[in-house]
Amino acid sequence: MSLVRLNIKGISYSQTQNGAYALILNEVDGDRKLPIVIGAFEAQSIAIALEKEIRPPRPLTHDLFKNFSDRFDITVKQVIIHKLVDGVFYSSLICERDKIEEIIDARTSDAIALALRFQAPIFTYKNILDKAGIYLKVNPEKEGDTQPDILVEDLVTEDADTPSQQDEYKGKTLEELNHLLDEAVTNEDYEKAAKIRDEISKR
Repeated sequence: MSLVRLNIKGISYSQTQNGAYALILNEVDGDRKLPIVIGAFEAQSIAIALEKEIRPPRPLTHDLFKNFSDRFDITVKQVIIHKLVDGVFYSSLICERDKIEEIIDARTSDAIALALRFQAPIFTYKNILDKAGIYLKVNPEKEGDTQPDILVEDLVTEDADTPSQQDEYKGKTLEELNHLLDEAVTNEDYEKAAKIRDEISKR
């Protein structure tokens, strides 16, 4: 079976499953998208790996795995989404140590969070993409954009900032916003950090 390489297109809040998120993978040499439902923690971990500006003060679980692997010279070479059963995707980490290759079973969300940290390519089999791939309407303005479409504004929970709190950021100076951003990252409030970062980007 032939492998198809995938890139991360974006993350959005799942409208069908409460508390879950939809990770959208994009076919590199095609227009099909592969949507995968993932949990809030994994969505946050993937978003942080994509967002180079936000650095947690302490390692998240996937960062810890990366640090552990680096210490013992273990490298994740690639991730393969190899099976789809009853709507659940199954993945494998292809790892290497001392030129010996090992295959480790992993949840797809964890595998992708680790692939980002190891800068490892993500693949699936053509028959899985044929079965679960969909075509999404492309924004003409972004058609030539190769950067991941990180939908951080959708990564919110029921405890997210109210509109009045969001408006409060607009009245802050850049210096105040940068201070709030550092404070949010220190407190590991990454959703708030993303909102503040978005306001800084608008300036």
